[in-house]
Amino acid sequence: MNPSVDEEMKKKKKLGNGVVGILAESVNKWERRTPLTPSHCSRLLQDRTGVSRIVVQPSAKRIYHDALYSDVGCEISDDLSDCGLILCIKQPKLEMILPERAYAFFSHIHRAQKEKMPLLDKILSERVTLYDYELIVGDHGKRLLAFGIYAGRAGLVDFLHGLGQRYLSQGYSTPFLSLGSSYMYPSLAAAKAAVISVGEEISSQGLPLGICPLVFVFTGTGNVSRGAQEMFKLLPHAFVEPSNLPGLFVKDKGMSQNGKSTKRVHQVYGCIITSQDMVEHQDPSKSFDKADYYAHPEHYNPVFHDKIAPYTSVLVNCMYWEKKFPRLLSTKQVQDLAEKGCPLVGICDITCDIGGSVEFVNRATSIDSPFFRFDPTNNSYYNDMDGDGVLCMAIDILPTEFAKEASQHFGDILSEFVGSLASVTEVSDLPGHLKKACISYRGELTPLYEHIPRMMKSDPEDVQGKIASGVVSNQRTYKSLTLLVNPDEGGDK
Repeated sequence: MNPSVDEEMKKKKKLGNGVVGILAESVNKWERRTPLTPSHCSRLLQDRTGVSRIVVQPSAKRIYHDALYSDVGCEISDDLSDCGLILCIKQPKLEMILPERAYAFFSHIHRAQKEKMPLLDKILSERVTLYDYELIVGDHGKRLLAFGIYAGRAGLVDFLHGLGQRYLSQGYSTPFLSLGSSYMYPSLAAAKAAVISVGEEISSQGLPLGICPLVFVFTGTGNVSRGAQEMFKLLPHAFVEPSNLPGLFVKDKGMSQNGKSTKRVHQVYGCIITSQDMVEHQDPSKSFDKADYYAHPEHYNPVFHDKIAPYTSVLVNCMYWEKKFPRLLSTKQVQDLAEKGCPLVGICDITCDIGGSVEFVNRATSIDSPFFRFDPTNNSYYNDMDGDGVLCMAIDILPTEFAKEASQHFGDILSEFVGSLASVTEVSDLPGHLKKACISYRGELTPLYEHIPRMMKSDPEDVQGKIASGVVSNQRTYKSLTLLVNPDEGGDK
């Protein structure tokens, strides 16, 4: 046999050979999650799943230690060259991508962002088959693999930690001051216990009257929002409808005849808003229609700054957003609110859409430096808790703060698919939900994603116009992919 042909045959045999690799996460020092835990690996190796071997790259920071993988039959090695399928959480460094293999991770390539062009070029040039976790959806279009609920849980705890410090700088001592960041707790259960302890102090000692009513507004109804609300509900609380927010601020409400504070000080308030609370139709005779709004957002005007923001202490932003939708809160709007004495203390932007629905959140923050302060009166940013302005948090890797539970949750679902991904040699043989998650097959973009290079080269501001005018082919496919999650449901990490 011709040597070059023989070498090509060997490369092809890697794909679908049943050997799975777990890559050591290397892009962010805080990333401790793993796509499969030792218990998942044990089950995959013992059952007839299509997985013959699992090779785990050693990592001293992974939440599950190497020895635990070795104990269940995994091989520990830096060399993943035998692996036909390689799994990780975040995008690996480009130099770590091996040719002629299948990879699965959160690539975000389908979003057609220009900064992902080098990754796409590497994938195509190395003839890689790429599956994106974010694109694995069920029968009803719901994502099956997601960390959103953990982003919401960690994000809310982290912000409460910062809120205690922010209030202290303003002269208020609150129970939040005793709360740590999520990663400081050995488990999700331990973090919940700490929040409950804060809640018990609020119930017994109360909050300073000067910061009450303390109102948390949650955007969206998806996993991210539900995770954040789950932690919020551990505090003594009451939920109010958006239309009832002004009533919380009626003078003398919550005061007894002798002027002493009553129940209001001993609880916090929550309010959940969706698209219908954020915009209204430009035609006063037309009411809000969700389907019409998603299809024609240009027909709607933003009203959040006028109807909700004046009564918001903490905005917990959990919703998906695209440039075609009105912003939730613009820089100009928050400047106007500041002049009117709005009680807005902070933005907990779990979505971490930089310069997105909350315009002045202009940077991502990190776990070890989670906050910055924006002063709308002079349009300036500061890396401290003191002074005027709004406290902002936009950590882009929140779920890893609960790395053990998040990995277990993720692997419970991923392990159902790994056998198929590891053993298949032709993408056409995959079940439909996995086939749709395949962005490239052997270095060729699959039909659903052929538009990506054109979109990456387009002016971001011009993309929606091209879609609307039909210039972009396969526009129905593009819309369905970019709206995998509706604006009220939020994205995931």
